[in-house]
Amino acid sequence: MKFPDNFIWGAAAASYQIEGAVHEGGRGKSVWDTFCRQSGKVLNGDTGDTACNHYHHYREDVRLMAEIGLKAYRLSISWPRVLPEGSGRINETGLAFYDRLIDALLEHDITPWVTLFHWDYPVELSNRGGWLNRDSADWFADYTQVVVARLSDRVRHWMTINEPQCFIDLGHRVGEHAPGLKLGLEDLLLAAHHSLLAHGKAVQVIRVQAKITPTIGAAPVGVVKMPLSDHPEEVAFARDAMFSVTSKDCWNNTWFSDPMIFGRYPEDGLELMGKELPEIKEGDMQTIAQPLDFYGVNIYHGQYVQPGDNRQTKSASVPIGPPLTTMGWQVTPEALYWGPRFLYERYNLPIVVTENGMANTDWIQVDGKVRDPQRVDYLQRYLGQLKRAIDDGVEAKGYFYWSVMDNYEWALGYMQRFGLVHVDYATEKRTPKESAWWYRELIRNNGETLA
Repeated sequence: MKFPDNFIWGAAAASYQIEGAVHEGGRGKSVWDTFCRQSGKVLNGDTGDTACNHYHHYREDVRLMAEIGLKAYRLSISWPRVLPEGSGRINETGLAFYDRLIDALLEHDITPWVTLFHWDYPVELSNRGGWLNRDSADWFADYTQVVVARLSDRVRHWMTINEPQCFIDLGHRVGEHAPGLKLGLEDLLLAAHHSLLAHGKAVQVIRVQAKITPTIGAAPVGVVKMPLSDHPEEVAFARDAMFSVTSKDCWNNTWFSDPMIFGRYPEDGLELMGKELPEIKEGDMQTIAQPLDFYGVNIYHGQYVQPGDNRQTKSASVPIGPPLTTMGWQVTPEALYWGPRFLYERYNLPIVVTENGMANTDWIQVDGKVRDPQRVDYLQRYLGQLKRAIDDGVEAKGYFYWSVMDNYEWALGYMQRFGLVHVDYATEKRTPKESAWWYRELIRNNGETLA
């Protein structure tokens, strides 16, 4: 059951979740630095001040990635580490850190895949309106230019923004993530539109200025809907459900991806929310719809659906006592079949699974090992479904496990462990879990050992 030749096996992490050193090296503040200090916003009052201290342990961490056998590592750049005020003054010390990190990866034959924005928006720009300010698209383009000028002689693979559904919807409508706003729909859609403009302008910058030919995508959430069977009618219904906008929020696939790829907002979304849509200036949609080389997608689980009354979508009943991760997410391996398949059919771009993984109850046992058989089983099941999608004609280029190490899990602090490597936050000791060695063997044989 081998995967295609040159399939990319990797793991991922994000700057604020692992780097720490928030007051070092000239880094400015991000919205997460301030959000996590608001009472009751983050579990146990946890912050990313130290996190995994990857800023100081990056060489050790890269050596561990090499031991695990990773072919690629998806990292993100901290915008305020590079531009402390978000624009203008460049922080040479911050850029030098990413220089060293990229060089260390390449020394170990690990290909860097760089995400430009994984939620750590600069506070100085947030105080000027953040994503509500149309200038945010230009601020992001200028930041992209600085990073590309410095790293694109060694970095080929780029992602503009990570999970806009989260940083827009959870951060600006629900208030559960930074910056913690609870906006009305009109302002929410304005922020979303500006984030899309930022994506488009960043792609333009990379295309023009990259020193080696770039490969560019984004990494939205995959909101996966799945049929109960392979019956054509049920498959068609689930596909329609996956690409429908049914509620007045940004928690869907098409509100972000259709503009990026087709240059237009989805018709059903416009019908539902069009009266609250902000002004779209001439040329905006052309700016947003830049040619992309792959469709990155973060998929953890999916929802089985079936027709309800008047053909309305309803969730299929969940079995009593379903398998759950410690996030409370149902284990649904077929999400990695139907998600990539439906996305490939709609957008006709190669698929890269930019995140997939599970939180588990991991601890160091009396013999010093971390046994996580649930994670191994999870990976076997999900990757088996991804291989099934490939066998059925989906062009899938790569897979990045989330995450390479346990880390700061946003509003949930340090209570959830997703990593292949266990991190003792008190001592900063790293211990690869059994899943890390299982993954190493899988990479070695390119998926042949999948059950």
